[in-house]
Amino acid sequence: MAKGIWVFAEQRDGQIKKVTFELLSEGRKIADQLGEELGAVLLGNGVADLAASLGEYGADKVYVADSDALENYTTDGYTNVIADLVKQYAPSVLLMGCTVTGRDLAAQVAQRLETGLMTDCTGMEIADGQLVFTRPIYAGKAIVKAACPEARPVMATIRPNTFAVQAGAKEAEIINVTPNTGNIRQVIKDIVRQVSERPELTEADIIVSGGRGMKGPENFKLLEELADVLGAAVGASRAAVDAGWIPQSFQVGQTGKTVSPVLYIACGISGAIQHLAGMSSAKCIVAINKDEEANIFKVADYGIVGDLFEVVPILKEELKKVLAS
Repeated sequence: MAKGIWVFAEQRDGQIKKVTFELLSEGRKIADQLGEELGAVLLGNGVADLAASLGEYGADKVYVADSDALENYTTDGYTNVIADLVKQYAPSVLLMGCTVTGRDLAAQVAQRLETGLMTDCTGMEIADGQLVFTRPIYAGKAIVKAACPEARPVMATIRPNTFAVQAGAKEAEIINVTPNTGNIRQVIKDIVRQVSERPELTEADIIVSGGRGMKGPENFKLLEELADVLGAAVGASRAAVDAGWIPQSFQVGQTGKTVSPVLYIACGISGAIQHLAGMSSAKCIVAINKDEEANIFKVADYGIVGDLFEVVPILKEELKKVLAS
């Protein structure tokens, strides 16, 4: 009989991703409601020392697969290990962050296990004894609640910044497993790293984004300065990316990255539906646009109608004063 709530503990360069702690914190509540154990699955090379920290966020057990072959993420390598563990221990639920890695891995694992997969979820709850997920559809225009009552395990990817992180004093049982690292077809020859002191876009609590209204690549410096004051990440609309003003890795939207920050500041962004699909779940949206009819104002919690080249510098200086006090 399937039993247990599992969370894929995503890590990069020896650092656990924040979304892992979010899923463990919420998973703890779900596990308690269902009377099941909460497990975490940690893969990598030299990651054994990270296992104990997962217990602090609610995990009862941590399954650790430590191998040279798992040092860098590969679809085959991680799928083989996780699928084998699920078949051996039979958890009822397997959750992953809706990150670049999580989206790729979840689809492959679901296919291998021949089970269903809920993607890009923004909530989960117990209703009538089963796990129900909330997810946006139609580019964020509607919200649906759905369940997979027959699937085992139930699988889902959850957007980062969806749940609050809640740490507690808990010591997890560490279970070291021998991973199946055979038949890995991908070979990592080189990793190109983008060095930045700003937070990663999909995990940032605050994002400052620019669109066509920025008028050119040189003007993104305004947003970078504001972001540095707030400790925020910098994002962009598809229009700015297509114009070549900023790399595609900064793009927020249906064809870019989906984000759920606490605060999203949209500067010179009109609010095309594909952009709204990627950021409308932000807790608070501030829009700055000189066009009072811009679509972005329909989803904004606060709107400033004005020239961003005048508004952003003033906003930056005022925020400096507030933060300094």
